[in-house]
Amino acid sequence: MSKLLDRFRYFKQKGDSFAAGHGQTYATNRDWEDSYRQRWQFDKVVRSTHGVNCTGSCSWKIYVKNGLVTWETQQTDYPRTRPDLPNHEPRGCPRGASYSWYLYSANRLKYPLVRQRLIELWRAALAQHPDPVAAWNAIVTDSEKAQSYKQARGRGGFVRSTWQELNQLVAAANVWTVKHCGPDRIAGFSPIPAMSMVSYAAGTRYLSLIGGTCLSFYDWYCDLPPASPMTWGEQTDVPESADWYNAGYIIAWGSNVPQTRTPDAHFFTEVRYKGTKTVAITPDYSEVAKLSDQWLAPKQGTDSALALAMGHVILKEFHLDKPSDYFLNYARRYTDMPMLVLLEPREDGTFAPGRMLRAADLVDNLGEANNPDWKTVALNEAGELVVPNGSIGFRWGEKGKWNLEPVAAGQPTQLSLSLLENRDEVAEVGFPYFGGIENAHFRHVKQDPILRHTLPVKRLTLADGREARVVTVYDLTLANYGLDRGLGDAACPVNYDDVRAYSPAWAEQICGVPRAAIITIAREFADTAHKTHGRSMIIVGAGMNHWYHMDMNYRGLINMLIFCGCVGQSGGGWAHYVGQEKLRPQTGWTPLAFALDWNRPPRQMNSTSFFYNHSSQWRYEKLSVASLLSPLADPDAFPGQLIDFNVRAERMGWLPSSPQFNTNPLEIAASAAQSGLSPQEYTVQALKSGALRFASEQPDGGNNHPRNMFIWRSNLLGSSGKGHEYMLRYLLGTESGIQGDALSDERVMPEEVEWRKQAIEGKLDLVVTLDFRMSSTCLFSDIVLPTATWYEKDDMNTSDMHPFIHPLSAAVDPAWESKSDWEIYKGIAKTFSELCPGHLGQETDVVLQPIQHDSPAELAQPYDIQEWKKGECDLIPGKTAPHIVTVTRDYPATYERFTSVGPLMEKLGNGGKGISWNTDSEIELLRKLNYTKAGGPAAGQPQINSAIDAAEVILTLAPETNGQVAVKAWEALSAATGRDHTHLARPKQEEKIRFRDIQAQPRKIISSPTWSGLEDEHVSYNANYTNVHELIPWRTLSGRQQIYQDHPWMRAFGESLVVYRPPVDTRSLEALSHIPSNGFPEKALNFLTPHQKWGIHSTYSDNLLMLTLSRGGPIVWMSEADAAELGIADNDWIEVFNAHGTLTARAVVSQRVPAGMTMMYHAQERLLNIPGSEITGMRGGIHNSVTRVSPKPTHMIGGYAQLAYGFNYYGTVGSNRDEFIMVRKMKHINWLDDEGRDQVQEASK
Repeated sequence: MSKLLDRFRYFKQKGDSFAAGHGQTYATNRDWEDSYRQRWQFDKVVRSTHGVNCTGSCSWKIYVKNGLVTWETQQTDYPRTRPDLPNHEPRGCPRGASYSWYLYSANRLKYPLVRQRLIELWRAALAQHPDPVAAWNAIVTDSEKAQSYKQARGRGGFVRSTWQELNQLVAAANVWTVKHCGPDRIAGFSPIPAMSMVSYAAGTRYLSLIGGTCLSFYDWYCDLPPASPMTWGEQTDVPESADWYNAGYIIAWGSNVPQTRTPDAHFFTEVRYKGTKTVAITPDYSEVAKLSDQWLAPKQGTDSALALAMGHVILKEFHLDKPSDYFLNYARRYTDMPMLVLLEPREDGTFAPGRMLRAADLVDNLGEANNPDWKTVALNEAGELVVPNGSIGFRWGEKGKWNLEPVAAGQPTQLSLSLLENRDEVAEVGFPYFGGIENAHFRHVKQDPILRHTLPVKRLTLADGREARVVTVYDLTLANYGLDRGLGDAACPVNYDDVRAYSPAWAEQICGVPRAAIITIAREFADTAHKTHGRSMIIVGAGMNHWYHMDMNYRGLINMLIFCGCVGQSGGGWAHYVGQEKLRPQTGWTPLAFALDWNRPPRQMNSTSFFYNHSSQWRYEKLSVASLLSPLADPDAFPGQLIDFNVRAERMGWLPSSPQFNTNPLEIAASAAQSGLSPQEYTVQALKSGALRFASEQPDGGNNHPRNMFIWRSNLLGSSGKGHEYMLRYLLGTESGIQGDALSDERVMPEEVEWRKQAIEGKLDLVVTLDFRMSSTCLFSDIVLPTATWYEKDDMNTSDMHPFIHPLSAAVDPAWESKSDWEIYKGIAKTFSELCPGHLGQETDVVLQPIQHDSPAELAQPYDIQEWKKGECDLIPGKTAPHIVTVTRDYPATYERFTSVGPLMEKLGNGGKGISWNTDSEIELLRKLNYTKAGGPAAGQPQINSAIDAAEVILTLAPETNGQVAVKAWEALSAATGRDHTHLARPKQEEKIRFRDIQAQPRKIISSPTWSGLEDEHVSYNANYTNVHELIPWRTLSGRQQIYQDHPWMRAFGESLVVYRPPVDTRSLEALSHIPSNGFPEKALNFLTPHQKWGIHSTYSDNLLMLTLSRGGPIVWMSEADAAELGIADNDWIEVFNAHGTLTARAVVSQRVPAGMTMMYHAQERLLNIPGSEITGMRGGIHNSVTRVSPKPTHMIGGYAQLAYGFNYYGTVGSNRDEFIMVRKMKHINWLDDEGRDQVQEASK
C-alpha cells in the first residue's frame, strides 16, 4: 500500500530548497537501494590467501554470505614496519582478486573422476578377484588391458565415481607396486611447499611412510640457481622486498618487478623518492623498464658477458686504480680471494689453475690434526702460511673454530689478498675462453681458446718434498677479468676500447649494449657501494636462470656484488626471486612432511634427472659432452653422453636414484640374511660383483622405472613439464607430437646405459592427480580427485618477499565432494593399511641416500675423482658411493603413523643445516595441544588428525615460530662457532605462535640459525647478514664466499672461475626435412617462456575474469621485423615446431620484442581456443611441447663441501631457453571438432 501511495505522491516529491536555491530536497522512494545493500552484505569475513606459488603471499579477506564465498578484498593489518620504512600493505593483484570465481565455476572439479576404460576394467577385475590387490594385478599384467586405458589418456572420457571406490583402487595399485616392484617405483610430484605447506606434507608424508619417492621441484622448475650453492653453500636466501627501500642503487636484471612481483613493486618505486637510481636490464622492453631510470637491452642469453665487463670496470677502478679500503677489507675477510691455489704444469711450459692448497699438503698439516684435507691455506701480511678459521674442515670434528674471526692457529692474523708485492716469480697461466664459439644466432669474438695471462707466483715445498707454485684466488680473478698488473700481460685489453675479453668494448660486440653505458652503470653501482658500504643491490629474475649456462649468468652478477662488498649488507646484495621458495618454518615442517618422526631417511629424488631418464629424453640428446669441455681438459677422460655422467654421479653417491636398483629393495634384506650378511654388506658385494645394478644403468629393462605417480598442487603436464611430448609418449603411453629420431646413428651412443632401439612406452600404470580445477595434468591422468580450494581448507603460507607467516583458512566447507589434501591422503593411507594384510607386513627396506650437504659426509671426496665401478677405489658407502641404510616399514600401521607424531622426535631430536637440538618439551606440548592416540601402534603419541593439528606440529617444532626452540637452535650453532649467538632470539624466547594467532593477524617470524638473515625491528631481512655481522661462516669449502670452484669437474668444464659461455646449440632444428612446407616462409627464432601478466603459472589462465583482460588462449610474442619477414600480422594463427614437438598459437606482433626472439608466456595450457596442428593433426600442444631438458654435468657433482646433494639444494636443473623453434603462418585452421576425436574409449575396448 505504501508504494501505491508513493505513486500518487509522485508529483509532490519536490521539497524545500536550500543554500539560496543551489540545493533541493526530494521525498523520493529509495527502496531500490536495498538491492545494492544486499549485494554487498555478508555474514562473516575470514582470513585466507592463495597457494599459487607467486611469492606474493598476500593476506585476503574472504567474504561469506549464506554459506558461499562471494568476493575477496585485501587485508591491511600486517604488523607495522619501523617509522622510516613503508608498510607492506596493501598486498594483492588482480589475479588474486579473481580467485573466488573458481569456487563455483564450470572449471571446478566437484566429484572424484576416473577414466571410463580403467574403471570398467577395475570393476570387472573385482568381480573375478575379490582381493583388490589381485584385481589390480589382473589389469596391469595384461598388456592389452593396460594399453587400452593408457592410450585413452588425454582423450576425455572421465566418469564420476566415489571416494571409497577410488581410494580402494589407488591403495590396491600402491600395495601391488610395493610388493611386486618396490616402494621406490611409486613417485609423487608437488612443488613449492611454502605456498600451502600442510597440503604438500600430506602427500609426501604418505609417500615417505610407504617408501615412495618424493620428487624435487626447485631444480626442475629451473628456479634453483646452482650459483648460490656454489658460492654460499645455500640453496637460496634473499632479502625481503622491504629491504629494497634501504638500497642506494638497484639493478633489476631480468626481473619484471611490476608484473611478477606486483604486491612488492611499491618498494621499487618508493625508493626512488630517496634518490636511489634504478636500472632495468632486459632484452625486451618490459614493464620494469617503465619504472626505471635507465634501460639496457642485451641480446638474450649473453648476460654473463655484460656482467664480466661490468666486473672488469669495477676491479680496475675500485680495486686497482683507486682502491676502496672497504672493498679490499671485505674481500680479505669474507671471500676466498686470499686463499692459495696450486698451479698445474702443462706440456707447453705454461700452467693451469688447480685445486686449492690444503693444510694436508704441507709439513705437519700446518699443525691441523682435524680434517687437514679440508682446511684451506692463505698467506698473511707477514708472508707466513696460515690456516684461517672458518673453512669446512673446522665445521666437523671439532668445536669453537668454525667462525670468521681474523684468527689462525689461535692468533690474530691479517690475510694477504695478492702475491704481487711478495712474489717469487711470474708465470703464464692458461684460462679457457668460450666467447669465440661460432653460433648462427649469437655474436662471437675470436680469440685463442686458451688465454695465457701473466700472474705473480709463490713457490712452496710440499709435505712430500715436491716444489709447487701457488697463486691467490684474488690474483686469478683479476687475470680472469683481463686486468694487467704491470706484469706485461699481453692477453689483457689495454683499455676499455680494446676488443679483448672481458673489456666493455668486447662485451658490446657480444651483447650489443654500448660500452659507454656498461662503464657508467658499473662505475655508479660500485661508487654507491663504496660510499654506503654495500648498499647496491641486484634484483634477479628467473629468466636469467633458464639458460643452460645459468650459473655463468648468476656468478657474473654475484661477483659484482662481492667485489663491491654488498652481500650481507642491508640494502645490498643479491635478490633472486623465482617461486615461493621461502618455507620459513622449514625445520618444523620437515619431520612432518617426510615422516622423519617414524623413519629416516626418506626417499628423495631430483626431478630433472628423473624425468630426463624416465621420459626417455636422453634418447634424443644431441648436445655432446666434448662441446662443453674446457680447452684445457683432456677430452678422452670424459667419454659418453650426458646420461652417462648422471649414472656415474648416482654410483659415486653424488646424485640420488629412483628407482634405485634393478630389483625390489624389499627383497634385498632377505637375500642378505640367506647369505649371512647384513643388508649393507650384501648390497656392497652385489654391486661390486654386478649381481645388483643401479636401475638407471638399465632404464628400459624390467621394472626399472616408476609405476605409480601422484601429482598434487601442481600442473606438471600443463606448466612445468619440459619435454612435454616425451612425457606423453614414454611415461603415459598416449599420442605425442615428437618429430625427432631417438638414438640416431650419427650420435655418440651412451656407455654406462644399456640402451635399446625400442624404449618402453606407457611406463606409468597409474597417474593420480589432485586439483580443484580441470587442468591439463588432469586431462592426462587416470584418476582425478577434487581438492578443496584455498578458501576451503586450513593451511599455512610464507614467502621470501615478507617476514610473516599467515594462514589459508576454511571460510566455507569444501564444496560438492571435494576434500582437503590432508583428508585425501589420510583416506588413501587408511585404505592402504586395510589392504596390506596378506601382502605386506613389517618389511625391511634398503634405501640409498646420496652424500648430503650439511652433514659430515660432505667431506667424502677431497681430491681426485675415483670410481669404484672402474676399480679405481673400493666401494665405501657414504664415502665413494651412496649411503646404504635399512628402514623398517610397518605397512599395516601406515594410517596410524600418518595421523600421529612418531617417537624419533624424542629419540633423535630435530635440526637442520648441520645443527640439531632436543625436542622433548615440544613433543610434550603437542600431546597437550593435539591430544594423544589412545591405543594401537602409535599409542601415547600426539595426534595429527586434522590439517590444523599438522599446522600446530610445524609451528611447535620450528625455531621460526617457537622462541624456545629458536634459542636452542642458536645454542647449537654457538657451540660450533665458539661465539654466542643466542642474543638474537632471547628477547622472543617465550613467544609461541599458534594457528589461531596467525588467523587473527599475520605474525612476524623469529630469527633462526637455519637462515642467514635476521628478523629484527631495526634490520629488514637480508640474506647473509649473519655471516657478515655475526661472523658465521658460509657453508663452503673455504667458509667464505667461494669465487673459485676447484672441484675437478668444475675445472675440466672450464668453470672454476666465471667465464662467458654462449647459449648451447641443442640442434633441435636438425632432421626436420620430413615436415612438408605449407607454402608460407619459415624462420628459426629463439624461444623464451617468461612469466605472464594475467595468470600465475597456469592458474588463472582459464579464469573468465582474467580472460576478459587478455586475448585468451595461446599466444606467442614476436618482433615486427620477424613478423614482416614471415608475412605474419598481429593475431594471425602461427605454428611453432622443432624436433621436440609442435604448438599452435596466435601471434602478438610488438615493437617491444627484439628480432630473433619469441616469447610464449608461461604457462599456457591446452584447455581453450587451440586449433589442431597442421604437422601432427593433433590439438596444438603447449609451451613445453617444443622444449626438452639437457642436464649439465657440473650440476651433478657431489660429496664435495658445498657441492654436495641436498633435496632442492643442488642437482641437475631443467633449463630450456637455449631452444630454437621454426615459426610459420598457418594455412588451414582446423578446430578438430568432428565427432569421436576426443573419446576413444569405445574403440579401445
